Amino acid sequence: MAHPTHRYALKWAKMITPQVRHLAFTREDEEPLKFSGGQFITLHIEGPTKILHRSYSIANTPNLDNSVEIAIAYVEGGLASNLLFGLEPGHHILASGPYGLFVLKDERPARYVLVGTGTGVAPYRSMINDIKHRLENTDPELEIVLVFGVRKPEDLLFGDEFLALAKENPRFKFQVCYSREASKHPQPYERFGRVQEVLAELKLEPGKDIVYLCGNPNMIDDTFKILTESGFDRKNVRREKYLFSH
Repeated sequence: MAHPTHRYALKWAKMITPQVRHLAFTREDEEPLKFSGGQFITLHIEGPTKILHRSYSIANTPNLDNSVEIAIAYVEGGLASNLLFGLEPGHHILASGPYGLFVLKDERPARYVLVGTGTGVAPYRSMINDIKHRLENTDPELEIVLVFGVRKPEDLLFGDEFLALAKENPRFKFQVCYSREASKHPQPYERFGRVQEVLAELKLEPGKDIVYLCGNPNMIDDTFKILTESGFDRKNVRREKYLFSH
């Protein structure tokens, strides 16, 4: 069943890294947007000759109001980037959704391993309430690990929120990987390298762990290949690719 298109007004926007803008919208009809953590919306953008569709993970947790947040990285010359980086509060966009099955399911793994690069961490921010609920109300042995890759320390987005969750619950682990520039004063959760290197150290167990991959398609393809070749069932490696289209 197709989702209808609605008008959304920009409520606020702010830069949260030198290249990423965090935006919050509200539905013009004031109806709440019902979604699950990890889903996405699709923007309908007027192009030179046709309507273009660009999808973005919802970055906020499900709520009782009609707000929806996204985080977008700037792409030079990108039509969506030019539109969203130029929006001011009160401006409108058209969007449909929510869509997607990249959500935490009703299951009992020994461990969830959530892997994201860049703005691919947004769906995990949207899952925070679900993560808390799983840790507090399901198997007391359950662990959830978030491995987050960005280029430089200045590119780390939403890090404070994940660190707070890790402090609140020791069964949630947070690891940041910097692929281009190391932290000058690295903290225990920081390292230089790529997310694949952390995964190799986690000693993943195909029969017990479930892995989520979101972000750069090259990272996803490489990691998916490694995992399936090591014995993971395809259904236990869940993917959400971010394509950097114009």
